[in-house]
Amino acid sequence: MASGRFYLFCMVLGSLGSMCILFTTYWMQYWRGGFAWDGSVHMFNWHPVLMVSGMVVLYGAASLVYRLPLSWVGPKLPWKILHAALHLLAFTLTVMGLVAVFQFHNHSKITHLYSLHSWLGITTVIFFACQWSLGFAIFLLPWASQWLRSLLKPVHVYFGACILSLSITSVISGINEKLFFVLKNVTMPYSSLPSEAVFANSTGLLVVAFGLLVLYVLLASPWKRPDPGALTDRQPLLHDRE
Repeated sequence: MASGRFYLFCMVLGSLGSMCILFTTYWMQYWRGGFAWDGSVHMFNWHPVLMVSGMVVLYGAASLVYRLPLSWVGPKLPWKILHAALHLLAFTLTVMGLVAVFQFHNHSKITHLYSLHSWLGITTVIFFACQWSLGFAIFLLPWASQWLRSLLKPVHVYFGACILSLSITSVISGINEKLFFVLKNVTMPYSSLPSEAVFANSTGLLVVAFGLLVLYVLLASPWKRPDPGALTDRQPLLHDRE
């Protein structure tokens, strides 16, 4: 019954995550003119889509791999590899999103990294890179002792939650910044809540809802892998004999 509720919860999360991506894509396509990869403003439109897809939705999904009941039994190594691979895919999308915005800024002669949104975003990406690298080195490679893994595991989980929280904050501030930039004319200011503003604000609320539910499962829910003990927990990448 508990696992049934979990998978129902996962369906809700999957629906919310898909809506976050679809809403962001529709916003960029319908109101902002679509997509290109040529340094123009249409290249910038890839930035929010890739960031929401990578830093929020895929990152959130990767964070919950160990909450799947299927991962609670048997070897842990396949789930470690899946966890790391999904995060690496999320990081790849994130880097593509950064390339899109930096190339747009270069093409349009816009200063880089001057806003609070950009500071939050680049800080989040740096934390993500450090988190993935240290996680790979400590939890997948065979050199780390069980004592070190046990010591760093709660730190790893904590910073994973922090990175997701920072990602959500970055997305919300980015949506707000974009709306202030594009809805500043007299006939259709942001304060009059035109349809684009309502849609983009709603997209932001979807992102917040998705992130809060992921954080609940990650930190507060009872859906957690039982402690497998020292023997089965230590399954480094290069020493798997199963």
